[in-house]
Amino acid sequence: MSSAVAALAFSTPCSVPDDHAVSAAIAACEIDTDKTRLDLAMIHAFLVRSRWAKGIPFAVMCKAIEHSIAFGLYREGRQIGFARVVTDHATFAYLADVFVVDGERNRGLGRHLVETILAHPELQGLRRWLLGTRDAQSLYRRCGFAEPPPPFAFLERLAAPTGHGPNG
Repeated sequence: MSSAVAALAFSTPCSVPDDHAVSAAIAACEIDTDKTRLDLAMIHAFLVRSRWAKGIPFAVMCKAIEHSIAFGLYREGRQIGFARVVTDHATFAYLADVFVVDGERNRGLGRHLVETILAHPELQGLRRWLLGTRDAQSLYRRCGFAEPPPPFAFLERLAAPTGHGPNG
């Protein structure tokens, strides 16, 4: 299968708002999984300042992308968004590092990116998708995500601080 995926080739799991400006913004963009197109410097510049990956070393980011299905969001050939999926390709996927650059937000592009990812042919039939967010719950709820029902809980194990890298 080719790594390039046209966003319009998918039927999306949730609907795009009936808004002409949003539809025009989405129509002017493309999304694919071609890692050679990714603007790694731009992705790193965003992630290194983000709450969830603050201070991430460039080499660590590159390794994470290398071992993920990476999605670039582009307008006129310039990358304006990114997300990646970590998966076993059978039962589970973790959606990570989702962002749209500041000047392109509030046009439905984040939702379009997530919907396109969820519709990707290699990611169909998975039993569980996970993600973590502090402030974008409404975006992800519109795409079918929800908090797990009690008493289900997720646990995490953080690496011990080393004095360098994003965790210390």
